[in-house]
Amino acid sequence: LLPQVGHEPLPPTIGRNVLGRKVLYLPGFFTYARHIVEVDGKRGLFRGLTPRLISSTLSTITRGSVKKAFPLEDMEHVSNKDDVKTSLRKVVRETSHEMMMQCVSRVVSHPLHVISMRCMVQFVGREVKYSGVFRAIGRIFKEEGILGFFVGLVPHILGDVIFLWCCNLLAHFINTYAVDDNFSQASVIRSYTKFVMGIAVSMLTYPFLLVGDLMAVNNCGLRAGLPPYAPVFASWIHCWRYLSAQGQLFRGSSLLFRRASIPAASFPVD
Repeated sequence: LLPQVGHEPLPPTIGRNVLGRKVLYLPGFFTYARHIVEVDGKRGLFRGLTPRLISSTLSTITRGSVKKAFPLEDMEHVSNKDDVKTSLRKVVRETSHEMMMQCVSRVVSHPLHVISMRCMVQFVGREVKYSGVFRAIGRIFKEEGILGFFVGLVPHILGDVIFLWCCNLLAHFINTYAVDDNFSQASVIRSYTKFVMGIAVSMLTYPFLLVGDLMAVNNCGLRAGLPPYAPVFASWIHCWRYLSAQGQLFRGSSLLFRRASIPAASFPVD
């Protein structure tokens, strides 16, 4: 989250890519974590953990409750090309059901997600404004009202919906048209298709996650949500356009090999 908001307390280092060209690399996960420990101690690595655990618990409970209230009849896997319509209908129905569960759980758990984000970014300005869950709830309600608990919700939901539909439909079409039933390992390949598609699609939907997280901390009174880290955004679309213009829609997406965007002329000459 700290690289997402643009907090780079450590200088980049010069390295080389696979082609042997010089590139600037920003500190990776382990170097960044070591810096946090040096500043905050080991407890600094666990900022926002309590609201994050509550958020995850609420999400899991909500998904289970929705699934129980609206059960989906199971159907046998259909892979023959003659039954493509039946198979596609099943995928659409299952994805719609999964989308409903995800959207409801996201709405229920999002207020705690917002609190978790704000607890974490306090590291930037050394603030203690959101030092506890109940204190944070009271402060947000007092300063921003009910809507303050749902800032950044729309891009998160959009990202979830796009991810689900793209992942499930791509996996379905690959399993139907690219995997032959006569192949001995067909079932094994099909079991991994959705997983692989999930990784690929998650990269494409990352900007929605980034925008949602930035909106959760934007203009909330914390240094990480104000200039110079970010302007005050009027909406998540404003945030998206700003990041797009800066070429920063995938900022913070990598944990280990984080390249710094800097002109080649800035490198020292050997």
